[in-house]
Amino acid sequence: DTDRAHVEIEFPLFLARPAPVSGIVGMMEYSCGFVISHDDSADVLMCVKLEVSTVCPCSKEISVAGAHNQRAWLRLRGQFVDGASMTFEEMIAAGETLGSCEIYPLVKRADEKYVTERGYFNPKFVEDVVRDAVVWLRGDARVRWFRAECEADESIHLHNAYAAQEEGEA
Repeated sequence: DTDRAHVEIEFPLFLARPAPVSGIVGMMEYSCGFVISHDDSADVLMCVKLEVSTVCPCSKEISVAGAHNQRAWLRLRGQFVDGASMTFEEMIAAGETLGSCEIYPLVKRADEKYVTERGYFNPKFVEDVVRDAVVWLRGDARVRWFRAECEADESIHLHNAYAAQEEGEA
């Protein structure tokens, strides 16, 4: 006879992911889920956590050769207007394009060259990743509310970089 309920469900989603040059296929794991709350009405949030790489724009600018990069975790939560939805695969595919470069489960040397160079020529801070997520989610008419977070496991210092933004009517 309760008036309120709150449920959080998280599960791994495995998708086949071909490497960008060699085409070798590996399985990539994504953390997906839902947060469901019910009081006067039911609210459902769709949640995805995925990995991207980021290349430091500052490091690239001040270095004669190279720039440091890191793996970053992008967390996306979205709530949709009535009658609208998005698939996990759609959210993942869009999210993976927001970093300096995508991450692949298996790579050969040609893939490594591609990933390294693509990231180098597309440097991003975590703030840039979140800003790009905000632009994408703001522009999608299905989205009523969202939260985008990016945290980079920094490679040259002990503290991680973090950025987040939340918008819309929850």
